[in-house]
Amino acid sequence: MKTMKDLVRAANRNETKTLVVAVANDKPVLESVEMARKEGFIMPVLVGDTKLIKKILNDIDASVQNYRIIQETDPVEACRLAVEMVSEKDGHFLMKGLVDTSTILKAALNKEKGLRTDNRLSHVSVLESPYYHKLFLMTDGGMNIAPNVDEKQEIIENAAVIARAIGVEVPTVGCLAAIEKVNPKMQATLDAETLIQRQKDGIIQNVNIEGPFALDNAINKDAAIHKGITSPGAGDVDILLMPSIEAGNIFYKTMMFLAKAKGASVIAGAKKPIVLTSRADSKESKFYSIALSALVADL
Repeated sequence: MKTMKDLVRAANRNETKTLVVAVANDKPVLESVEMARKEGFIMPVLVGDTKLIKKILNDIDASVQNYRIIQETDPVEACRLAVEMVSEKDGHFLMKGLVDTSTILKAALNKEKGLRTDNRLSHVSVLESPYYHKLFLMTDGGMNIAPNVDEKQEIIENAAVIARAIGVEVPTVGCLAAIEKVNPKMQATLDAETLIQRQKDGIIQNVNIEGPFALDNAINKDAAIHKGITSPGAGDVDILLMPSIEAGNIFYKTMMFLAKAKGASVIAGAKKPIVLTSRADSKESKFYSIALSALVADL
């Protein structure tokens, strides 16, 4: 896929999914949900303050008749209800509304009726840039603060699932660092070396891991050639593995606010995808995140 329009078209080709929004009384969220409903790839269920939800729907010219609304004004209980509904039914996925991330994740990680698996949760973003020739993924900019090499392996494995949802069966992962050579003083380069060896040994499967790369060599073939980098994936990566949450968060926001990128994000590693976007994200980004999660819900 090269554009977000491709992603939306793919979501439209699949069976309609049910999106359950926890604490849905939030205008930007409902605007994006209405966009997705109009496209036809979701049926929305809204859990929250019915009075406020109906007012917002009226404000955005959305018909209440198109929505199932479940009354619950307590945010903790609303998250619990939404998570249980998603956990118990096929074709359902979850979206965070006007509630703290910690609250919805606590419900999602409930051992009995949550969305917990043996996998680590990680934040995966899919980005469209006018300066890159295809959609690419970036991880992790929102969940794992300073992942060690074992945690990075899980982050890669989660991202590979998202890559397959957008049609990349064996994605190339670029392990990012500040330089292109292994330096014992720079942990990101040592981790890259270890991850590449694990892939060669068959411990990590169905991905191609390369690096360490500075960012320019990962996404620009000319820059890689100029520096004498001969890795086949240089300038053509599918997944950018960030060395830390700071790097991922800054990269994502730079792309969105300074580089005219379009983005979609999902929490991977749970039983069902979780749409968990930033309050600063546009309604378009939230809409694309719903489309992405609808695709992931098929896997």
